[in-house]
Amino acid sequence: MPRILNVSKGTTVAGRAREARSFWARLVGLMGRRRLEEEEGLLISPCSSVQTLFMLFPIDVIFLDREAKVVRVAPALRPFRLAFGGRGARDALEVAAGTAARSDTAVGDRLAMEDGCQGGKT
Repeated sequence: MPRILNVSKGTTVAGRAREARSFWARLVGLMGRRRLEEEEGLLISPCSSVQTLFMLFPIDVIFLDREAKVVRVAPALRPFRLAFGGRGARDALEVAAGTAARSDTAVGDRLAMEDGCQGGKT
């Protein structure tokens, strides 16, 4: 599984990220899950807004533009709420609540997806 790095700060945002690119994968997102592990993330593309209807836990939502630059962070978005990425938002990274602060991720930072295999290691 790929990981998401904050290349601006040299931190890991999500050690194990899944991608949701199909209509159904984007629609379902994290619904039905009981929690999101600290290292997990879901990159939804394209996605300029998210809803947490029928979710059971809060999440951080990091909105990215076409160059994977952070345009907005919605911290600890509770269940049954909406969040909009605003101008330029193209993708949304959903991670466990508190992850954006722990990884020091803020507006203006650049994120990158890295394949899980590095130099023959998994």
